[in-house]
Formats: sequence, structure tokens, C-alpha cells
Amino acid sequence: MNLVTHYLDGLRAALPADELEELQKAHGATKEDLEQLRSTYPNCPESLLTLLQQIDGTFWRTYGESKIAVCVLGSDVEDGRYPYYLLSTQQMIESSKEEQDVSYLLEDENAVDPKINQEGLLPGTYIHFSDCMNNGGTSSLYIDFNPSDKGVSGQIVRFLHDPDEYEVIATGFDGYLQNIIDRGFIFLEEEE
Repeated sequence: MNLVTHYLDGLRAALPADELEELQKAHGATKEDLEQLRSTYPNCPESLLTLLQQIDGTFWRTYGESKIAVCVLGSDVEDGRYPYYLLSTQQMIESSKEEQDVSYLLEDENAVDPKINQEGLLPGTYIHFSDCMNNGGTSSLYIDFNPSDKGVSGQIVRFLHDPDEYEVIATGFDGYLQNIIDRGFIFLEEEE
């Protein structure tokens, strides 16, 4: 069983029934959209492309007559309990065109992980693949292909707002998915 299949099986088992029903309306990205993402980002992880072949986004995404909003990803925020949407292939391509400036944070040594290039996340050097349940206003996730000399290409960067910070949370997309599996999809657990 490949990692994405394992991830999706675990996700579907953990999702509440109403969200699972919503997610079942989703389908994979078109071949053309996947090729555009791959040609724009030649280092795009195969596991992300495989995930998008199954689900082309869950962030207020329209599939036929239905619009879905299902959080299918997580991060390290709130000990892994903060949920995130998967952006569609086209949303990724469009939202990755802007520079993510980190310079305003460099005076605070804890605000920008030293594995992140101090020039920031520059257009063409990252894929913005996920926004948090707060419609991205609070936290976003990126695949970074232009790290500092302390980082690795393909590392997963999490932005968190107020106070603003950029943190590397995984060395790659596969490790990122595996971490969510290992933590038991904790972002889907109901607060008591």
C-alpha cells in the first residue's frame, strides 16, 4: 500500500460521517491541471500529485452541484489539533505566485526557522498547498524548494499569524503525511 492510499484510508476512517459524505463528492484533478503543476514545479513531490489525483482540493471547492469544505490535513499548531484544507491544483498554482516576505520578522530570532531562506518564499520556489480552517488567515502550509543551507529542498513550512512565525515542520511531504498518520489524525478529534 502506498503512502497516499494509507493516508486516505486513515483519513476516511477518522472523519465524522457528515464530513466523509461531503468528501465523497470530491474527485481528482484533471490530467492537464496535474501536468501544469508538475511543469511549473518540477520538484513537486509525487505524493502530493498522487493525493491530488484522488482529491482536487477541499477548500470551498465545487464538485458538480456540490461545494465542499472539509479539513483533511493538519500541522503542529495546537499540538497537531488544528485542521487544514487541501487547496486545489489551480488554487496552488495561483496562490504560489506571490512572494512570502519574512524580512519583517528577521529581528526576532525565533520568528523564522534558520532552515528557511531569509529572502523568504519567492515566486516559483514554493507551493502553497494548504490553508487552516480559518480560511488561511491564521496559518498556511508550503513546500519550500529554496531553503537556507541548513534546510532541505522540499521541506514543509508552516506560517502562523499573531505572532507571525515561519517554522519547518517536516523535511518533506511524505514525512509530513506520515507524521499525521502516526499521530492518529488528531486534528479531527472533537474538543471536549
